[in-house]
Formats: sequence, C-alpha cells, structure tokens
Amino acid sequence: MIKTVIFDLGGVIVPFDFNRAYAKLKALCGLEPDAIRAQIGAADIVPAFESGHMHSREFVQRLTAALKLNLTFEEFRDLWFSIFDPHTLVPESLLLDLKQNYRLVLLSNTNELHFDLLAERYRLLEHFDHWVLSYKVGAMKPSPVIYAEAVKHAHCEPAECFFTDDVPAYVEGARQAGIDAEQFLGYDKLLADLRARGIPVSA
Repeated sequence: MIKTVIFDLGGVIVPFDFNRAYAKLKALCGLEPDAIRAQIGAADIVPAFESGHMHSREFVQRLTAALKLNLTFEEFRDLWFSIFDPHTLVPESLLLDLKQNYRLVLLSNTNELHFDLLAERYRLLEHFDHWVLSYKVGAMKPSPVIYAEAVKHAHCEPAECFFTDDVPAYVEGARQAGIDAEQFLGYDKLLADLRARGIPVSA
C-alpha cells in the first residue's frame, strides 16, 4: 500500500526550457545555443553546483567568465531563472487532494540559485512535507544516496513510496532503490498511474 507520493520538480511540476536562457545569452555574448551549451559543459561546473559543492556566487562568476559576460549576480540569476514557465504541469488541487491521505516528498536535482526562487514563486511547493534537493543532499539522481534520503523522509518503506519523474534513468534509479516508480508523460498518465495503485484522485 502506498503511503508517500514522491514528485520530481522540473519537467513534472514546473516546466522548463533552457533554450529561453540560451536565447538571452546569445544576445549578450553572440554565441549560438549549441556553442553556449558546449562552453557550459566544458566548464564542468553544473554537477558540482547541483551537488552542493559550489556556492551560487562562484558558479555565476565561473560561468559568466566562461561566456565572457559582464553581468551582475542578480542579472545572471534572473536570466538563468527564465528557463521556467509560470504555469505548472500538475495543478495545486492534486497536491491538496493527495495531502489529505498521503505524505508528499519533493525529490529534485537542482541548485540553490534556482530553488530559492522556485520556492518563492511557486507557492504550491509549500504543500510538500519535505524537500529532498540534490545540492543539500550532496548527491544527484540517479545516485542511490539521494533515493535513500527520499525514503528516509517518506517515513515508510521504499515499496510504500510512489515516485514520478520525467527522466527514464531517474525512474530506473528509484526502482533499483525499491521504490515504485513511473515515468511522467503528462498529467493524465500520472492520474492513471496513481489510480492503478489505489490512490484516489479526482480529475
């Protein structure tokens, strides 16, 4: 029997598209999106940042240097946050519905630069009983470490948790940890997955 429902954040609750940030960066540095992506990858700082091994200001300093940008911390923060849409992929009503009978845990690969603003601007995140965030845990999905942390805060056995994530490798990582998990392919499929497990949800 499921006792806790665990949600991924980006691509499940909040939609995002890095191309929006790349378009703004192109206007500032003149590089095409593929070149920007390559430069960011070559800098090799995102995994350290999202694992909590690098502070936001160092990340911004190193990334702006790699792209030869002259931006303040605040200017870059707002640009980097522009990847997120203001609407959500699941309604707040679903979380309120689930919260009546289930514990809710958020499990996300993210960083403090993004999450501080996400928590401020997406109020539905307040409905979660606990946030398990890669930069605070010190490990990213699909590491077993972060799933173990999620189960710890689920307050139940792994098999009593249901997890949804849009990335197949992260779903598989959860399954390897003993968690019941399904790929998020849209709100309708999520409702079907929940109902298949005896979790009552309204449309």
